Amino acid sequence: MTHDETARLTVGQRDPALTERLDSELTAFNDAATGGAERDAFSVAVREPDGELVGGLTAWTWGGCLGISLLWVREDARGAGWGSALLRAAEQEGARRGCDRAVVSSFTFQAPDFYRGHGYRETGRMLGLPGGHEDVHLFKRLAAEAG
Repeated sequence: MTHDETARLTVGQRDPALTERLDSELTAFNDAATGGAERDAFSVAVREPDGELVGGLTAWTWGGCLGISLLWVREDARGAGWGSALLRAAEQEGARRGCDRAVVSSFTFQAPDFYRGHGYRETGRMLGLPGGHEDVHLFKRLAAEAG
């Protein structure tokens, strides 16, 4: 393969237009490879009566898989069960959307043991990221949604 001699390679700051184009191109490629498996994102939140955020979770579904992107609980509310409630709600929503499995990654200084305690099992690690820590990848089979 030869490169077009007029093209040029650049490195710079984050480029929102480039990000949007790459997302569009890769989505089209993935849709062709998977037959257009439906994908969607959703969130789960816990709020005080005044609207103050206690904790939240963001997730996605694609091709029968639930992916947990972010899960956070405010420091003064940790240990009260909100993380578990958020995770269970996401798993139930994933099952409702037809997912039979879930994935998440968590750095060793975050919460891999939390996920293990909820039935997730480790499938791999990225060593040394960030610094001397590790990125732990976890997987769980989801129960079919009760009708």
